[in-house]
Amino acid sequence: MTKRIVRVRRRKKKKKLRLIAALLFLLTLIIGGGFYYVSQVYTAAFEDLNRGDKSNLREEAVDAQSDPISILLMGVEDYSTDGSAGRADTQIVLTLNPDTHKMTMTSVPRDTRVDIPASKVGRNYAGSHKINAAYSLGEVSGYGAEKLTVETVEELLDIPIDKYATVNFEGFIEIVDVLGGITIDVKEGFWERSSVDYYKQIEFEEGPMHMSGEEALAFVRMRKREVAVTYTRDERQRQFIKASIDEALSAGTLFKIGELSDVVGENVSTNLNPREMLGLQKAFSSQESNTETIEIEGENTRLNDGLYYFLPDEESLKEVQIDLRNALELPIPDELTEPSIGNKEETNYYN
Repeated sequence: MTKRIVRVRRRKKKKKLRLIAALLFLLTLIIGGGFYYVSQVYTAAFEDLNRGDKSNLREEAVDAQSDPISILLMGVEDYSTDGSAGRADTQIVLTLNPDTHKMTMTSVPRDTRVDIPASKVGRNYAGSHKINAAYSLGEVSGYGAEKLTVETVEELLDIPIDKYATVNFEGFIEIVDVLGGITIDVKEGFWERSSVDYYKQIEFEEGPMHMSGEEALAFVRMRKREVAVTYTRDERQRQFIKASIDEALSAGTLFKIGELSDVVGENVSTNLNPREMLGLQKAFSSQESNTETIEIEGENTRLNDGLYYFLPDEESLKEVQIDLRNALELPIPDELTEPSIGNKEETNYYN
């Protein structure tokens, strides 16, 4: 069996919001533009999870303006499937405490191995999958793309997911284009294929570059070129976030609110209501807000089915679960504080 080891150290420090969080920021910016746009965007983008007013892991419903909440942010790649059965290649769990203005962000590796039960998707789709496939499996099985993804992340991290926001990559491109493009200082030159035209190569030369939506998406998605080791995807995403927020806050953006609301309404799904969005906008814009990034240690391993999966380190995953439960002010179960028996080599991951 071949293993490709990738060690990721957990970091805790203030950082700019990442890719999908920036798009959520743009959504809250639009919502803050006035009652008309609240109604317009909310009507177009709202999609319930059909589970009542709370997660099944909550005893009581939470209020986003007074209680710590969790939000799953999803970036869906569906251009290769003509808008159907896409995969949630970007999944970020955001926790927000409205009292302390404290946010945490946890990226869920797209290749994380999870088990999807037949009780949700039927025998034909059940089994072990990469977590980014939960979105498409939920859609083709009729269970619900967002619902299955939310519940799969809940099981992995052992926390309730209260809200979600999804944006597809077509929306990513359109939003950047409506903003008039963004300028990013490219630190190392490289090339990447366009997501719009596979045979088109986009060249990124060192230095400031004004990017269209198509170019910006290629810039943040590149991860297979040799330069990705020294000029990481995370660093490029943070550069994009800063550039997009700077552009979104520029005076000219206020005159594009109507056009932005149309783009968001067509490409974003969420179960956040206008009141919650306004609360998030206030938290994002607060000078007191700070963001703590939590990452998971693990390894990319090729299993017996011939595919590479990300296998979280058991102890690291426990630490992440504890950190997130603390952020949500939830009790810590005894099993999370007890030492593990054995090691991950003895688990059924490799079966």
